[in-house]
Amino acid sequence: MKVSHLSVVTLDYTVSDEAGEVLDSTEGREPLVYLHGAGFLVPGLEKALYDREPGDSFELKVDAADAYGEYHEELVQEVPGELFDGMEVAEGDTFVADTDDGHRPVTVVEVSEAFVKVDANHPLAGVNLQFAVTVRDVRAATAEEIAHGHVHGGGCCGGHDHGDEGCCGGQGHEHGEEGCCGGHGHEHAEEEEHQCCGGGGCHSH
Repeated sequence: MKVSHLSVVTLDYTVSDEAGEVLDSTEGREPLVYLHGAGFLVPGLEKALYDREPGDSFELKVDAADAYGEYHEELVQEVPGELFDGMEVAEGDTFVADTDDGHRPVTVVEVSEAFVKVDANHPLAGVNLQFAVTVRDVRAATAEEIAHGHVHGGGCCGGHDHGDEGCCGGQGHEHGEEGCCGGHGHEHAEEEEHQCCGGGGCHSH
């Protein structure tokens, strides 16, 4: 069976940045299992997987625009410290902010007495990614999996956590903003209000 819209795909993958630094990988872990076309993968990787078959291996460069998007300076803002409701915050902390666009993950980049500067860009925004992928299995999704929008069997990408970024090259399912390296994230969604990683109010992760 070939990879098609709403098929269940099992993958091994490694994703690196342009410098060759490995950002995420299934090496030494269970492979990634996900529902194709349901928003678990970054667009560039998802497109490249259509019509692939079990046993296919390939390498793929995905430009930032087809991964986590370009970096936008306007998403870096200074907000009054009182919005954090007295919570102690430090550089590098990640929160979910309630914005006009809904829940959005933000990272603290500077703290002063007057304000807290936060960055709502995805941590991999502006980064070109390199994938090495092997398709292990492809099967038809069940009606229940299609209705629920994810694979059953222990969690959002087949049962394991791929970090705060989402499912491998993916964008995450109801997850925060985007997902796991090539992915948009696990530990996302309503459970953590995070899309594998958003104020009118901030919630620490």
